[in-house]
Amino acid sequence: MTPDPRIDAYIAKSAEFAWPILRHLRAAVHAACLEAEETVKWGMPSFTYRGKILCSMAAFKQHASFGFWQGAQVTGNGTEAEGEGMGQFGKLTRLSDLPGKRELTGYVRQAMALIDSGAQRVPTGAATPRAPLEVPDDLAAALKKDAKARATFDGFAPSYRRDYIEWITEAKREDTRQRRLKQTVEWLAEGKSRNWKYMKC
Repeated sequence: MTPDPRIDAYIAKSAEFAWPILRHLRAAVHAACLEAEETVKWGMPSFTYRGKILCSMAAFKQHASFGFWQGAQVTGNGTEAEGEGMGQFGKLTRLSDLPGKRELTGYVRQAMALIDSGAQRVPTGAATPRAPLEVPDDLAAALKKDAKARATFDGFAPSYRRDYIEWITEAKREDTRQRRLKQTVEWLAEGKSRNWKYMKC
């Protein structure tokens, strides 16, 4: 396993309560899956197995989260814990919030088996499909002028693109909209999601 320095940096910038949680999860995934590779997906530390997303973790201001890409099949729970991005284990604030070593190892190996079998991800039962938002003209024009920002935006999951679109279109004043538009392009050029601050603090 080759550690990804971006994950080291992510953990270091997280709130202190999250350090032992993130480090424990990182070690547990590698112990259970020797082929796991580290990367960053959608601004979050993630682990892949044979080129497929296995699981990911994140730290917010007051909690951390952990979830498997094929969570419903891995844990047998058809829904995510309450709250967007909570994975399958809810809001984690201490190590004791996590499953025990044997249970967590079992989940990782189940996720590996699903990837090996070619199983497709099943959407969570709680998720209600939302129609993609149309990219407003001013944002589309701004993205055309910045290749890095456009590449990040195009590579984001629909929910991440929606975050930026709604932030811009919900501005009540034109000057506010223009400031948000400029900030959006800057953050996208840096590879950041709309809520990146909350994911690193």
